[in-house]
Amino acid sequence: MNNNAKNNKELIRFSFTTLLIFIIATGAGYTIKEGEQVVITLFGKPVRMVKEAGLHWKWPFVETVRVIDLRMLNWDGYPNQIPTRDKKYITVDTTARWKIIDPLKFIQTVQSQQGAQSRLDAILDATTRDVISSHNLVEAVRNSNAIFDVVSKRAEMKEAAEGQATLEEEVVGDIEKVEIGRENLSKIILDRASKELLPIGIELIDVQIRRIMYEASVQKKVYSRMISERERIAEKIRSIGRGEQAKIEGKTSREVQEIQSLAYRTAQKIKGDAEAKSIAIYARVLNQDPAFYEFTRKLEAYRTSIGPDTRIIMGSGSKFFDVMTNGK
Repeated sequence: MNNNAKNNKELIRFSFTTLLIFIIATGAGYTIKEGEQVVITLFGKPVRMVKEAGLHWKWPFVETVRVIDLRMLNWDGYPNQIPTRDKKYITVDTTARWKIIDPLKFIQTVQSQQGAQSRLDAILDATTRDVISSHNLVEAVRNSNAIFDVVSKRAEMKEAAEGQATLEEEVVGDIEKVEIGRENLSKIILDRASKELLPIGIELIDVQIRRIMYEASVQKKVYSRMISERERIAEKIRSIGRGEQAKIEGKTSREVQEIQSLAYRTAQKIKGDAEAKSIAIYARVLNQDPAFYEFTRKLEAYRTSIGPDTRIIMGSGSKFFDVMTNGK
């Protein structure tokens, strides 16, 4: 009986010791993965940082492991309605990439990624609102004045076409020019927000305006205005085209008249030269044998004036047919 009680006590003591060792071992060991860093805190106060990946140890129960992700992280903003400088209400959707560069500052200020996301929401949303509201809508929509550069190049290439460059410049004159552009607005947001995030151990890598939408209540009105502007520009282009068409048709008509006049003069000259040569030949033949010439002319007259079905009634004294009556 005593031996059984003794054995039970030994078994209980062994089980308790094993359980205690297991708890201590599991509480003292931790692992760090690639792309992570650990800040060890003692009762909430940071005491050391561990950067090497692998298995590490700490004091169980009293020390806490705070894992910091050092990889590039994403931030997606909430689409906010913002008025532009020219009083157009738009909804701006932004996105950004960031990473933790100072884990100690990060732990001391925002504590965790959830806290960092909240701070990013506040800073980036406010900065985006300030930048967008201080510029016109066109700055957030377009990146450059490429359309004006195309017109300038075309004007240089069409110097021979008089007035063409001026007309094209009139068309693009209705389009608002960009001074800063969408990409530069994103850089301004990045620069301003970075200055506020560095003190909390966060580096902002880039910020992008992902999407811009008009407020639903004014969307139809804005689209209608955009359509009317495009139609006005299209009508101006068509009127310019009709003017160019009239100029081309007038020039073509003049060229056709000049060509026809030159052709008529050339044809008349050729005809006159041919008639002169013909008269000269006839004169030369007449001088050589007037009787033979008269004979051949009469035969030609008979051939042209008398058809195959022609009936002729003539008197004996007809001079026109003396060749047939007298054989002369």
